[in-house]
Amino acid sequence: MVSIFEVPADKLIERLKEELKKIDTIKPPLWAQMVKSGPHRERPPQQPDFWYIRAASILRRIYIDGPVGVSRLRTYYGGRKRRGRRPTKSYKAGGSIIRKILQQLGAAGFVKKEKKGRVLTPQGRKFLDRIIGEVGGNTRK
Repeated sequence: MVSIFEVPADKLIERLKEELKKIDTIKPPLWAQMVKSGPHRERPPQQPDFWYIRAASILRRIYIDGPVGVSRLRTYYGGRKRRGRRPTKSYKAGGSIIRKILQQLGAAGFVKKEKKGRVLTPQGRKFLDRIIGEVGGNTRK
């Protein structure tokens, strides 16, 4: 069996994105195309399927990191802000996008909330393992 660490992240997220588009509960809200993903960004995301890419990436992070909360994901998706002549400074990403995606993944049955943070359900782990196997089979020599 192929591990998540043996599969290239970009190929896994691309394949996960396509599978998440088929699920009814995971849909971007109307405001998602107009907002920045955090204070460190200068413009809103330009990709038309940004919501699904971020959802796939969050699902992968939960698989790897175990119980994880919104604050920890905000730190992961944050970045440096250009502040003109002043030195750059690190900022966390916006929490609303991450929170809404986690709620949608929970409604789809992939993630559940526990005391320490969000973890994958057995259904979510099975879903990810299936896709990891498909992507891993294509990348092996």
